[in-house]
Amino acid sequence: MEKAVVLLSGGLDSCTCMAVAKSKGYDVYPISFNYHQRHSIELEGAKKIAAYYGVKKHLIIETNMEAIGGSALTDEKIEVPEGDVNRHSVPPTYVPARNLIFLSYAMGYAEVLGATHVYIGVNSVDYSGYPDCRPEFIQKFQALANYATTATAVEGRKITIETPLQDLSKKDIVLLGTKLGAPFQFTHSCYKGGEKACGICDSCKLRLRGFAEAGVEDPIDYETREI
Repeated sequence: MEKAVVLLSGGLDSCTCMAVAKSKGYDVYPISFNYHQRHSIELEGAKKIAAYYGVKKHLIIETNMEAIGGSALTDEKIEVPEGDVNRHSVPPTYVPARNLIFLSYAMGYAEVLGATHVYIGVNSVDYSGYPDCRPEFIQKFQALANYATTATAVEGRKITIETPLQDLSKKDIVLLGTKLGAPFQFTHSCYKGGEKACGICDSCKLRLRGFAEAGVEDPIDYETREI
C-alpha cells in the first residue's frame, strides 16, 4: 500500500482532505503543527481525527511562528476581525509563509517514510485571501520540491503535492466530506480558539455558509450562528 502524508490541522478542510486520501486507499500519515497559534485547540481535533482513522502515527511538530509574529493567529495584540464571506484582500489572520514552511516539513517527512503523495487542504474558492492557498503557489512549490530532496533529485522518486479541495466551494467541501464519512464533529475552524466557535470570524462564517448551502447540519457548537 502506498503511503501519503496528510497535513492535518484539525479544521474542516484538512479533515475532508484526510477522508479523500483514505478513500484513495493510501496508508496515511497525518502531520500537524503546534506553531503557538491562538487557536491551538484545533490540535485536539486533529488528534481525534487521527484516532478516528486509526493511523499508525500522528506526527505533531512544534515550530514557534509566534516569534515571527505579524498575524492575528500568532500575536495576541492583533485582533481577529469579524467575518466577511466576500473578503479577497489578505486579512490579519494570514500567517506569513505558513504553508511554505508546513509543506517543507511534509516533504521531508514524505522522503523519510517513502511516501509518494502529500495531501494539503488548500482552497482558492471560498478562502480568506491567503496567497499560499492559490494553485500558483502549489505549482511553484511542486517544481521546487522536485529538486529539493534526495528522493526526488537523486533517486528520481516522485512526491506529488495533492490539493483535492483546490477548486471546491465550502458547500462542495461539506458535501464531499459528508459523502466520505469525514468526522466533522471533531473539527475546529474558529480563529479565536474558544471551546465554542465564535461564529463571527472569517473561518466560522465561511464554514457556516458552507453547511447551510449544503443542507447539512454543522455538528459543532457556536457562540452565535450568524451567516
